[in-house]
Amino acid sequence: MELLNVDIKHAGYSGHTDVIKNVALSVNAGELVGLIGPNGAGKSTTIKAIMGLLPVMEGKVKFAGESKNYAYIPEQPVLYEGLTLWEHLELAAAAYKIERTVFVPRAEELLKLFHLTDVKHHLPGTFSKGMQQKVMLILGFLLDPSVYVVDEPFMGLDYRGTKDFLAHLNQARAKGAGILMCTHILDTAERICSSFVLMDAGSVVARGNLMEIRQQCQLPEGSLSDCFDKLLVSHS
Repeated sequence: MELLNVDIKHAGYSGHTDVIKNVALSVNAGELVGLIGPNGAGKSTTIKAIMGLLPVMEGKVKFAGESKNYAYIPEQPVLYEGLTLWEHLELAAAAYKIERTVFVPRAEELLKLFHLTDVKHHLPGTFSKGMQQKVMLILGFLLDPSVYVVDEPFMGLDYRGTKDFLAHLNQARAKGAGILMCTHILDTAERICSSFVLMDAGSVVARGNLMEIRQQCQLPEGSLSDCFDKLLVSHS
């Protein structure tokens, strides 16, 4: 089942309306699609276009169902200075009308998973970058959506945080959620993603699973990094 379909003709900002162009992708239930490429390739701009956060966007973004049942986890944590971690979670639960009988055990489970139970009544503004990133992950998982849109989730996470995050993503996929994950860490993407959308200079240069990417690059045994390097050379 297709959960997200994106067909962007061009998007950007006033005075630079084609930061990205001709970007098409889809995410199905149980699928983890890696939106990958070097810094400046247009990955985060694509995510912002999907979220409706750009002033200029021509194209279509369609989520399955009548309501946009998705969670967006941005690259940079967005936190309120005067709210504790638990108050952040309560605010999210209220905004998305999550019943308290559902919210409390789900929030406690996520805090335990990401090892933040002991600081749930502390201000996230005092946390390390990695801990703040975990707060954003908890907020995203709290919603239990059908689609996760995640922008560079590994920034600041240590090994244990990364392992916990990936384990919970796999649980979400097993329940039928679809995930679009933007990352420039190719070795991790190759290991965890079911398919890829490779971007460079604001456009898609290849898409498909690893076997299909290898075929496009004529590198039958190549790693994702090998394939991407070849695509960049041919695209330049």
